Formats: sequence, C-alpha cells, structure tokens
Amino acid sequence: MPTRIHRSAQVEDSIDALVERLLRRRGWRVRVLPYTCYGTGGAVRVLARVLLTPPGTRRREVESGRGWRRFLSAPVTGVGVTVIIGEHVHEVVSGRGGYVDTSVPAECTPGWTTMRLSAEGSPPAVAPLRVVGPDATLGVVCDIDDTVMITALPRPLLAFWNTFVRHETSRRAVPGMAHFLRTLLATDDDGFIAYLSTGAWNVAPALEGFLTRHRFPPGPLLLTDWGPTADGWFRSGREHKRAELRRLITGLPQLGWVLVGDDGQHDPEIYDEAAEAAQDKVRVLAIRQLTPAEQVLTHGSPEPLSELPSSPARAGRSVRVLRAPDGNGLLDAFRERGLLD
Repeated sequence: MPTRIHRSAQVEDSIDALVERLLRRRGWRVRVLPYTCYGTGGAVRVLARVLLTPPGTRRREVESGRGWRRFLSAPVTGVGVTVIIGEHVHEVVSGRGGYVDTSVPAECTPGWTTMRLSAEGSPPAVAPLRVVGPDATLGVVCDIDDTVMITALPRPLLAFWNTFVRHETSRRAVPGMAHFLRTLLATDDDGFIAYLSTGAWNVAPALEGFLTRHRFPPGPLLLTDWGPTADGWFRSGREHKRAELRRLITGLPQLGWVLVGDDGQHDPEIYDEAAEAAQDKVRVLAIRQLTPAEQVLTHGSPEPLSELPSSPARAGRSVRVLRAPDGNGLLDAFRERGLLD
C-alpha cells in the first residue's frame, strides 16, 4: 500500500467515513459478509467484507433482489474482525472499502470445512473454506465473463444492463463448461479451482448462486473493487488478474495449473505471461474461442482482441494451448491429447 494514497481514494474514504457516522447514529449495525476462502495446511487466506446494515437485516435480504441493490452498501474501514478457524482465533482489521483480504496461520485438514467471522458483537458469519493438501497436484484458474457465463461485458450498455438490472437467473452458461471443469477436476481427488474475474465483489453472492445452479465445481471467487484505488482513479483489471495468478501459483507450489479463459479480452496474453514466469507450474492454457458475433459485442471487432504471442522462446515450452468454442470442445481436445487420465 502506498504511503500516500491517491486523491480520489482520499475523497472516497472521506465520504465513506461521513456515511458511516450518519448511519451509526440511525442505529445501523456492523455485519460481516464472508466469501469462500482457501488455504494450505499452514495458512488460510481470509476474504470478507465489513458492512453497515439496518437493524434486523438478514444476510439473504442483502444478497437478494436486482443487481443494483448490491451496490448500495455502506462499507466500514478499520473495524476489528474476529476469525475463528478450528481452534485458532485471529484478530484482523478491515481495510479500504471494508474489505478483508489477509493470510493467517492455521493448521487445517485438507478438504472443505468452515470458518467463522464476527465484528463488534455481530452474529458469527460462516465462510466456506477450501484447504489444499500437500498431495494435491491439480489447480484450475477459470475466468467468468464469457468463459463460464455469456455476458459480452465490455459493451457499455449491455454491461450496465447485466450488472445493474438483469437478474442472474436469466443469464446463460457457456455450453458444456461446467461438465468440462467437473471432469477435469475429477482427475485429482484433491483438485482445486478458483474463479478469477475483474467483476466487483458486490456481485459475489449472485455469481456463487449462478455457479451453483449450473453445477460448476465449488471454489473461491477472486474479484476486485470498481472504485478508486490507493494509486489511481480506477483499478486495472489486467493487473488484478496478473497479481492473483502470481499469488495462487506461488502460494500453492504443489499444484500444476490449467488456466481457462476466452479470447474476447486479454486472457490469452495474461495466461501466456503466467506460463512464461512459471513454466514448470502451468501445464495447459484452455481458451474458449468466441464467435465473430460475440467478438463484435465484446470489443467491436470480429477478430480476437488478444492472441498468444508467437516467439522462438514459446516454441520450446512444455505448456500446451488448447482452443475450442465451448466446454464440450475443450473436453474433446483434452481427451484427444491424452490429458485426461
């Protein structure tokens, strides 16, 4: 974090502090909204957000309704959060925007379990926790927009409609993608998947509901914040993905990775950079090919926005690149090349 944050962030923080004081006077109370967390046998990454809500508000009331309501929350910065993981108890503090994103030491048994988070006497919120064991060998990173969910997100009008108006139950899943990911993870009983997107954390509960309804394998979401950052007016989606990939690959060194994305934006370029930086860890790049019509809706041209670079250095790499228009095609490509045991 820079020692001096950007002026836009200072303005946002001042507004948030004023809103917090006003709402606390009206009796609003602190609550913790947990996200799916992950970790290893010795450390856990805690992901959550601290918000102010009216007295008596239930979690499902915050998460339900049309998309725009999820952006009308009151984040609380600098609030102590108690994290309980088994016998381990930790105290952490919410950062800018009310977000909690920190690692704490904890000895956990591999597999799925839960953890509890509370703040200022609020009822404990239960967060799913995926612990990756030392014997796990497969990790999957999967993009969301136009990889698992058909969105054409960058088109301004459609992006606004999808985010703020359209209900998540009306969104369509990419054909065969859920089956492809389930089949891929079935090759390793301890396989781990994370969903990486430049979408806002405000829609995390809706995305979790979408993934569950369409039978995608469960895993943590790694999203971002749309507001001003500590060093600029807006966050960089590409830098967010680069940073999260580095954190996953270095934090879970026992895993070999399959990176799943689409060619409508910059996934091929970002994934290729990750493969170049960690050639012994990234095994396969699986790229969904958008149709020319989808390409036009996404960025205005019928051609892919980003192609994998061609270079002599790339020719000597062991990482494989597979392309197909949907999950069924990617599954067939994996089988044809003997990549599914």
